[in-house]
Amino acid sequence: MSENTEPTGTEPTQVDPTLAITEDKVREELKRVIDPELFVNIVDLGLIYVVDIVPGQEGKLDVNVEMTMTSPMCPAGPQLVANSRQVIEEMLGVGAVDIKVVMDPPWTPEKMTEDARDQLGIF
Repeated sequence: MSENTEPTGTEPTQVDPTLAITEDKVREELKRVIDPELFVNIVDLGLIYVVDIVPGQEGKLDVNVEMTMTSPMCPAGPQLVANSRQVIEEMLGVGAVDIKVVMDPPWTPEKMTEDARDQLGIF
């Protein structure tokens, strides 16, 4: 007699929430972080260079971000980093969040999306 391994339809479906964390979804969440001086999100401004998702502890995924500022002495820098960390930490299945501010390569307006350029009137 063979064992029936087919689902019966009565088992609860369990989806690992960490499987839903992707670079695209992290970047989408980071669009909630708005530069307080330019009123444009940090993704469209081109401030996010790297989003790396790695296995963490307790079945969660750790998120490492490398971002830059529009200038080395950007007064909004600490606020942008804190807000970025907050929106990523709110994502289901995220463990540790590490945000590293880098200045190389330096930010230039060419890193902005077309939407950001339109919003700021830069052509």
